[in-house]
Amino acid sequence: MAKQIKLLLFILTITLVCNAQNSFSLIDKWLQENIHEFGGRGVIMVWKDGKVLYSHAENKLNVREKLGIKGFARKQGKDEYEELKDFTQSTPKPIASCSKWLSAALFMTFVQEGRLSLDDTIGKFLPIMTQHKKGNISIKDCLCHLTSIKAPSLKQSILEQQEYKTMEEAMESIAKMPIEGEHGKSFHYSNVGLQIVGAIVEKISGQPFETLFQQRIAIPCEMRNTTFSTKIVASPAGGAVSTAEDYLQFLSMLLNGGVYKGVKVLNEEAVIAMQQNYARNAAIVFTPDEAGNWGYGFGEWVIEDGDNRANALSSPGLFGTFPWLDNKLGYAAILFTTNLHVKGRNERYTQLKWIVDKAIGVR
Repeated sequence: MAKQIKLLLFILTITLVCNAQNSFSLIDKWLQENIHEFGGRGVIMVWKDGKVLYSHAENKLNVREKLGIKGFARKQGKDEYEELKDFTQSTPKPIASCSKWLSAALFMTFVQEGRLSLDDTIGKFLPIMTQHKKGNISIKDCLCHLTSIKAPSLKQSILEQQEYKTMEEAMESIAKMPIEGEHGKSFHYSNVGLQIVGAIVEKISGQPFETLFQQRIAIPCEMRNTTFSTKIVASPAGGAVSTAEDYLQFLSMLLNGGVYKGVKVLNEEAVIAMQQNYARNAAIVFTPDEAGNWGYGFGEWVIEDGDNRANALSSPGLFGTFPWLDNKLGYAAILFTTNLHVKGRNERYTQLKWIVDKAIGVR
């Protein structure tokens, strides 16, 4: 009987080891099979228990993808050969709405210091909002897209952002936008709320957004290749450039309750506040297809609700990058890529997370 038990334990151990190896190889397989849905280049990294468990880059640009990159590079006045380089874990690229997670964390440093309250109204800091009957919108409303401001399409917002010469000009533009519901009760995913809070922290600190981000988030999290300084006026909702490894370090900080390598970036109360589903009972005016039926916290989508905080969260960007963390399984991960093809993204993101969950679960 004892020998039979030992044999069963041995078989179980071997099975678990093999399953772990096979499950991580499934991530390779997924990336290989889906790489052209994400523009031909991508990096996946997974972090757990203080170390990177998985890191793999796939670079398989086809002729059509290369021609597209060259054409876009010429329009942007960039070196087309530089733009065609293979992706690695340290390749810096624009991350679009993945920026929202970074900015929300920055704003929460002001909340934990007592320099901002989530219940503060924006009119307290920006008189122009009061002039246009938006002064009673709260900081909290801004962080979770409950402002009730009828924003233009995300594409139009990006174009307008490029035309702003000052943050004051951006605030004047937003102040004149129409209202479409009651603030705090109407969810409309857009860039306006985070832009408003960005203007507020610049005003109360007397420092540019980029300086604040570097001092409060990037430097303590050792994000050496992440910046918001690519535009005249910073775009907290979509203007960051980052790398897979930088962003994973940011996620590991959140997973560790706001601490990165012994340095407290956020307190745990701030992290928990970010990870609530504030859109649960709101009327949904607009949500992008790639988010499916997810909820929303501060700068991040709630993939799966939990008791004290969300079990799983993400903040995917227009260009395809998909960062996420899973509080329940205790890991963080990122798919880092650049492509505008959005059809079927939610299904692919869900499938990738499921594969990584299984890989983590058998380790």
